[in-house]
This record gives sequence, C-alpha cells and structure tokens, in this order.
Amino acid sequence: MNHNNQPEIIVEGDSSSNKKYLLPFIFVISLFFLWGMAHNLDSSLIPHLKKACNLNNVQSMLIDTSVFLAYFLMAIPAGMILKKFGYKASMIAGLLVFAGGAFLFVPAANSLSYTTFLIALFIIGCGLTILETTANPYAAVLGDPAKATSRLNLAASFNGLAAMVAAYVGSRFILSGKSYSKAELAAMTEINRNSYFLEEASSVKMPYIILGSVLVIIAIIFCFIYFPEVKTKSIDGEAKGSFMGALRHKHLKWAVVAQFFYVGAQVCVTSSFIRAAQQGAGFSEATAGDYLIAYGFLFTVGRFAGTALLQFISSAKLLSVYAIVSILLCLVAVLGTGPIMVYALGGLGFFMSIMFPTIFALGIEGIGDDTKPGSSWLIMSIVGGAIVPVLMGALIDKFNDNVQLGYYVPLVCFIVILYFGLKGYKIAHK
Repeated sequence: MNHNNQPEIIVEGDSSSNKKYLLPFIFVISLFFLWGMAHNLDSSLIPHLKKACNLNNVQSMLIDTSVFLAYFLMAIPAGMILKKFGYKASMIAGLLVFAGGAFLFVPAANSLSYTTFLIALFIIGCGLTILETTANPYAAVLGDPAKATSRLNLAASFNGLAAMVAAYVGSRFILSGKSYSKAELAAMTEINRNSYFLEEASSVKMPYIILGSVLVIIAIIFCFIYFPEVKTKSIDGEAKGSFMGALRHKHLKWAVVAQFFYVGAQVCVTSSFIRAAQQGAGFSEATAGDYLIAYGFLFTVGRFAGTALLQFISSAKLLSVYAIVSILLCLVAVLGTGPIMVYALGGLGFFMSIMFPTIFALGIEGIGDDTKPGSSWLIMSIVGGAIVPVLMGALIDKFNDNVQLGYYVPLVCFIVILYFGLKGYKIAHK
C-alpha cells in the first residue's frame, strides 16, 4: 500500500523471495570493504609519503584533502551516472575509475612526484564517490524496506573490517620503519638521499598494483552477475526525482548536515589520535599506533554489534544514545590524562561505527523518487572530512599545539548528530 502519496520502490524480479538478492548483496558488501581499504590505507600513506617526498605536515595532509574534495566535486556527476545508467553499470564504472587511480601510483612512485600521487588519490576519490553513491542506497533498498538500516549497517561492517586489514597492510608493506632527521638527510650524499626517497616511494607500488588488479577482476565479475535494478514509480507512473527537488524533504536536509559533521568528526578523531596519545598519555609513537589499530578493531566490532542491536532498538534511538556517549568520551579525551584519555579515543571507534550508515538510511527513508539524488547529497556531505579537521587544526594551533583541546571540535559535531537522532530524522508528513 502506498501511503502519503509516496512513490513506490520497485525491485525488478520476484520481490517475494529474498534469496535472489543474496548474491548481489554479497557483491555489494565487497564494495564496502574495498572503499574501506582505500580510506584506511591513507593513514599509512600520510606519514609514509611525508618521508618519501620530504613534505611538511600541511603538504602531507593534502592526501585526505584530495580524496574528500573528489567526493564533493564528483557527487553530482555520480548521481547523474546512477540515474542514467542504473546501479550495476555505475558500480562497474566506479570500480574501474578506482582501479585507474590505484595503478597511477606506479608512475607516481617511479618519478617521485607528489603531485602525481595527489592526482592518483583524487581519481581514487572519484571512483569511491561513484561506488558510495551507488552502493549505499542499493544496499538499503535491496530487500525488505523495514530492514534497510540493518542491511546498510551489515554492509558497512565490512567497511569497518577493512580498517584492520588496511592497518596491517600499511604497517607490513608500506611503512618501512626508516626515518631520518633533517640533519641526517642533509649529511647524506645526493645519490644516497635520492635513493632513500625512491626506496620509500617504491614500497607503495605493490599494494596498489594488487588493489587495482582486484578491482578490475571484480568489475569483470560484476558484468556477469545479475543485479535487480531498483526503480521508483510515482502515482502517475513515472519517476520524477531531481537533485534540487530532493531537498524538499526536511529530514534529508538534516541528514546531509549530520553526515557532514559525522565525517568531519571521524577524520578529526583518527588524524590526531597518535599525537593526542603521545601528548596526553605520554605514549611512544609505536604504542600510540597499536592503540589506533585497537580503535579500528572496536570500530569493526561496533558495526557488527550495532547491526545486531538494530534488530531490537530503533535506528534513531540507537544513534542518539551513541551520540551522547561520544560527547562524553570527547570530554574525557579533552580533560583526561594518562591512559584513560586514550581509552576514550579508542571507545569512540565503537560508538561512531554505526553513525554513517544509520544517518544515510534515515536520510533517504521515504523519499521514493528522490532516493538517487538524495544519495548524491549525502555523499557530497562527506566533504566535511576536508573542512572540519582544518577547524580542529586551527584550534590546536591557537592553544599552543594542545592536541587534546582540539577534541572539542568533534564534540560539537556529535551534538549536531544528537539533534538529528532526536528530532531531525523525523519525516514531515504533508
């Protein structure tokens, strides 16, 4: 039954059986894992390319900027691609663009060109944007609408799993453990110095060649897999979704705002994690790195636990509870000293875990024709990952490099998310 003049969402094929959706859903889950790998490998790339290309801190942070800027610039074209060609073709396109960026790491490393690395990362970001614009709503609508949030959280659990795998790959195959001070580099002969830089840069080639090859193989497999196409049907028989028209849904607008602040908060928490642990708890860089891996583990556990909890608790209520706990943990991170403040940062991994997919699912709930353009808005909001951390950095600089005080910024972000979970998610019925 179609209530409140909402368009119906129709999945091609026999909607009475969920078995035929299982294989497509498994392959969609693989996409969540793959873009999780891309994002979490950046945590190793930032310090590694800082050494390999002899960069300052601002230059090294352009790695995240390149990827998140792509999300902002590519979101509208990605939505247009999805609307014109459908889910399957869009997913294949996203995989191939992603692979192209991965393969570009080879000439970037060979030429020791940081600009080429940034271009490669931007291309990867474009591929990720197409994949996320496509896979997030597809996972949400592929099956029983009542279980959309649970499905999205289950798929996103594998995105969290990638955080642990990427941390292992980065530490074992990208990071070399070699580091020289400016004085030591200056004392080297030019040949030895250039040899060191090239050796450091070369270590990224094999992981990204393997990643790119896997992406191409999966794209080829996708060509032969049946993916039910999701269509929307208005009461006059035609879909009428539009990019700007999607914002007539108040809860979608609030979801876009909440997602902007969530992604900003997540990048803030992880990008400053090691320095905060060193400064607030006196940990060594290696020990702080181990705790960051533990953060990734808790993030993964949180995704699976959240998926289970959503069977018994409404998604908006769980989001609100997690936002409240995250606010309290940020306070501990700011005001605490010793290991307890690092435990608080690690705990944020668990309680942030369900936020992105839950906000996404609540944002596109009941918007019918506007599901695809609405997804583009939610993917565009990921640009928060490029903007909010800059505010955190400015706050840290203002207070004499006090990294702990910077965690007031994600605290404010979680307050916005709390509002969305309490009120902003509600659909305004006309």
